[in-house]
Amino acid sequence: MIEAIAVGMNSCGIAAGAKATYESIETELKKRNLDVTLKIVGCVGMCYNEPLVSVFTKDEIITYGNVMPDMIPRIMEEHILNGKPVEEWVVKRDWYEHGIRKTWDVDGYFDKQKKIVLENSGYINPEDIDEYIAAGGYKALKKALGMKPEEIIDIVIKSGLRGRGGAGFPTGLKWKFVKESKGEVKYIICNADEGDPGAFMDRNVLEGDPHRVIEGMIIGAYATGAHNGLIYVRAEYPLAIERLKKALSQARDKGFLGDNILGGAFSFDIKIKEGAGAFVCGEETALIQSIEGKRGMPKPRPPYPAQKGLWGKPTNINNVETWANIPWIINHGWEKYAEIGTEKSKGTKVFALAGKINRSGNVEVPMGLTLKELLYDIGGGTKTGKRIKAVQLGGPSGGCIPERLFGTSVDYESITETGAIMGSGGMVVMDEETCMVDIAKFFLDFTVKESCGKCTFCRLGTRRMWEILDKISKGKGTPDDIKTLERLAPQIMAGSLCALGQTAPKPVLTTLKYFRDEYLAHVDEKKCPAKVCRELIKYVINPDKCTGCTACARSCPVNAISGKKREVHKIDQEHCIKCRTCYEVCKFGAVEIKYTHEDD
Repeated sequence: MIEAIAVGMNSCGIAAGAKATYESIETELKKRNLDVTLKIVGCVGMCYNEPLVSVFTKDEIITYGNVMPDMIPRIMEEHILNGKPVEEWVVKRDWYEHGIRKTWDVDGYFDKQKKIVLENSGYINPEDIDEYIAAGGYKALKKALGMKPEEIIDIVIKSGLRGRGGAGFPTGLKWKFVKESKGEVKYIICNADEGDPGAFMDRNVLEGDPHRVIEGMIIGAYATGAHNGLIYVRAEYPLAIERLKKALSQARDKGFLGDNILGGAFSFDIKIKEGAGAFVCGEETALIQSIEGKRGMPKPRPPYPAQKGLWGKPTNINNVETWANIPWIINHGWEKYAEIGTEKSKGTKVFALAGKINRSGNVEVPMGLTLKELLYDIGGGTKTGKRIKAVQLGGPSGGCIPERLFGTSVDYESITETGAIMGSGGMVVMDEETCMVDIAKFFLDFTVKESCGKCTFCRLGTRRMWEILDKISKGKGTPDDIKTLERLAPQIMAGSLCALGQTAPKPVLTTLKYFRDEYLAHVDEKKCPAKVCRELIKYVINPDKCTGCTACARSCPVNAISGKKREVHKIDQEHCIKCRTCYEVCKFGAVEIKYTHEDD
């Protein structure tokens, strides 16, 4: 018997057309007069298969991928009415063995995953607190309120949970510092200022399972002695904010937030602070400045927020993923959590797979999995079919790790040894057509624009490095420019106050370390091996291959291509903006990329 039909309605699903799919299901149910519950759920992680539609029965959950409105009548007729799933559209099946959910999918996407933070996302309605409670929600809070605060902190310390925001500082130790700080007024903050290009872990958690984060924060507040909480979330996440507001209201109505929580002596409430989108506000002291109504700029430490934070009071700041781990640890015990991962990096980590990856989406894996397993076994390699050249890990302040190091274990220490950082979990995948000079320039451009300007080394040093990279990408660089980059980088890292400046040169340093030959090609030969840097290339049409189909001319945004139908076309080099469109639309390989100094 069909219990419910669910449509993935996180931002990724909505962007793929889930609203139209939802409305189509709604229409079909009414037309057929079917009394079947239709609900929304978050993202299960398979963003590459959105829109996703799941059919819930007592024994299993069958999920269809890439479901467009015109597919709904057949699903209704064959599956909902006659109980026969449309097998060619099924991408995932879930069933239960001894109360434990098992998952199969067509790609093996979930085979090596371990769901803790994301265990509810894609299965429950994020806007319905009763579904969260039915899935075991707020059970950890009830358990924690029956314990002493010191016992909770000891459990979190023994679990080995480290901050998932990037620094990897032991979470329980952070809580202990706040607990031991003097003062009756203390604050708990959730850092949801997710600003890395290509990162969407926190957004998916907040949109798909907001109560999990709230429950973790309440437990943390009780353990540290805080009575006031804030969620600092960027205003560019309107759906996450909307669902957070609903979740907070529902939690208050149920007695999980507010005065005398669950009838006890502990009181705690949470407010939302919408950030304006400054990347630097992901740094905790800059975040505090922003909440206080000041310009988001970092402050020297010590004193640390645990001693003197928001409004000068002891403050504990953890990110979304860190808070979302807490209920699981309390429910299952620190021993179970510590069994997962490596000796120094316990538990799981959520990553956002983006860029040229075949299976883009959110994955949650045990610490210690290798990059190769993550990017090939789970991610499926590149969607272009070309080999993966490198992965940018740790956001714009992270580093590029080459394919030859994909045997590296995904844990804090191993990733740091490569010259990159774990960061919050964004992974941007690059293939052979990616220029590493250009990618370093792209990420440095981001940090230049996002620098708050407080530190001279960060404000001016990163700009100087970008100018040199720009010069090299245009074929105007010299060997001395490479030496200057290597000299400036450690000075910027040493002379900057916060992690933005301290890590900003990493994309340059790692690309120089692992892809130095590409820099030398730009400098010595005035060539871009990937044929990406616009100043060094031109697009030409091979007359022996051109069929005169006009696809290139019709696609050119500046009308730089001339030629009649069934006749050889030509590109006007003076007007060509090198957007690559003609190269991508040509089905005959007639559009070729050559270096500017080569003959057509």
